[in-house]
Amino acid sequence: MDPVRLLLISTTAVLSLMLLIEWNQYSDKYQKQQSDLYTAAVTEQPRLVDNAAVNAPVSSGINDGIPSVNQEANPLSLLLDDSETFNLSTAALELVISAEGGDVVSASLPKFPVRLDTPDQPFRLLENNNLRRYVAQSGLIGPNGIDASGNRARYTSQGVTNNGDGSHTLTLAWTGNSQLGLTVYKRFTARDDRYDVDVSFDVRNGGSSLASITSFAQLKRDNTQAPDGNTGFGVSPYLGAALTQPDERYTKLSFSDLSDEPFSKRLPAGWVAILQHYFVSAWIPPQQASHDYFASQLSSGDNVIGYKNQNVDIAPGSANTITHTLYVGPKDQVALAALAENLDLVIDYGWLWWLAQPLFWLLTLIQQFVINWGLAIIALTIVVKLLFFRLSAASYKSMAKMRTVQPKIQSIRDQYADDKAKQQQAMMELWKKEKINPMGGCLPMLIQMPVFIALYWVLLESVELRHAPFILWIEDLSAMDPYFVLPLLMGISMWLMQRLNPAPPDPMQAKIMMYMPIAFTFLMMWFPAGLVLYWLSNNLLSFAQQYVVTRQIEQAAAR
Repeated sequence: MDPVRLLLISTTAVLSLMLLIEWNQYSDKYQKQQSDLYTAAVTEQPRLVDNAAVNAPVSSGINDGIPSVNQEANPLSLLLDDSETFNLSTAALELVISAEGGDVVSASLPKFPVRLDTPDQPFRLLENNNLRRYVAQSGLIGPNGIDASGNRARYTSQGVTNNGDGSHTLTLAWTGNSQLGLTVYKRFTARDDRYDVDVSFDVRNGGSSLASITSFAQLKRDNTQAPDGNTGFGVSPYLGAALTQPDERYTKLSFSDLSDEPFSKRLPAGWVAILQHYFVSAWIPPQQASHDYFASQLSSGDNVIGYKNQNVDIAPGSANTITHTLYVGPKDQVALAALAENLDLVIDYGWLWWLAQPLFWLLTLIQQFVINWGLAIIALTIVVKLLFFRLSAASYKSMAKMRTVQPKIQSIRDQYADDKAKQQQAMMELWKKEKINPMGGCLPMLIQMPVFIALYWVLLESVELRHAPFILWIEDLSAMDPYFVLPLLMGISMWLMQRLNPAPPDPMQAKIMMYMPIAFTFLMMWFPAGLVLYWLSNNLLSFAQQYVVTRQIEQAAAR
């Protein structure tokens, strides 16, 4: 096959596939509607819907015992008459906790505004209103559990305590009717600089009989789109559930998968999570024991993923404390990795994670010195180009040599236009005489492609780029360039690179090559500015190196 054609087909196929996948998953009109609705909703006071009981998966087995409630035809249209809630706020989190079950029904992130032009309006990850149901639930079930009768335990607040170490604890108390004389204190401890919350149940048996309880924790979310706001054209990150298993470090359970087949398995340690662009919520149980994990889609259409701990027996006059960890916040690799093994994999780099993770580490290291994330992207691109400098040089030398013999190739094509076999034989003899490897320009570029794709996902998944400014008009690297300057420069850089490549002899190929910069300029207009900056930087560096190599080869051939 003609090496120019092979290069064109391979490069176009890889890049077009990436763009086509994202295009099929994205609806610009729908995303705009969701963003507008979300903006309107977060400016209003939260209106809680009826979540008086935990809706558990309908499958039997390990999920038995978790209370359920009759589903309304459209539960999001019903508002709760008694919406008593309690607040727990830190510098990092603003939590709203319902008296019914002590569920977290709202979680806002003050350090992450919804938009740059609304800095005082925090992004809300968890919410339970007429727009979206997304809550973190936990409770006590089993033979003597206070949430096991079909109605959730109703708590009263004992106030918030400042612990003096940057942490704050909200204590809820349950002293309801219990034949065993149980008293339960549910405590939420949050810290000013962290997004993980300790959720503990202090269970005291004041009766004369043995109390048997089981704790559970679960995330419940409907199927509405995530209010990502700044996703831009072509970017549709994963929205769904995930957990970890001993034989599979990162298992995705999409909402469509849960509608087809519930998940149920006993696993050691582990965690459960629901992911969206830049943010994640997760429950982490004690890591020293096994737990019964479950996930399914309820009859209401809500998706649930969670776990049950092993049963605990509390003797009369004794007490027991059961602790869970709830994470509600950004996809921070360092923080997530410290909480549980493999939890940092929710920063989803796909099958190239083994390349993407060191690239992200290098990007953050560079940013510590240059401060600006845009400059860090440029510097990282330079480092990657230096690593592949010799490989790229070999590719450019091969293409430059092909360019110098292009008139001879065209002459052979014209001479043997009606005899493809002789044409191919003559070309092979020409390449041998000129010491040209026809594949030399393609293979080095294909070898580098995984690194470029991995870097693409690093820039797409990094919450650090959300609302990160670059220079002048680029105030948010995660949003598209408002004036399309970067995409236009990227298109020009592609055109300049084409001028250095050997011209395709086939007229159709020549037309495709001519329109490629225009097509990619249009597509990149709606990409996040950080991604376009990366492609522009890579193109400019490639052009500079290819220009020098091409001039050297042409000057040597002219002697």
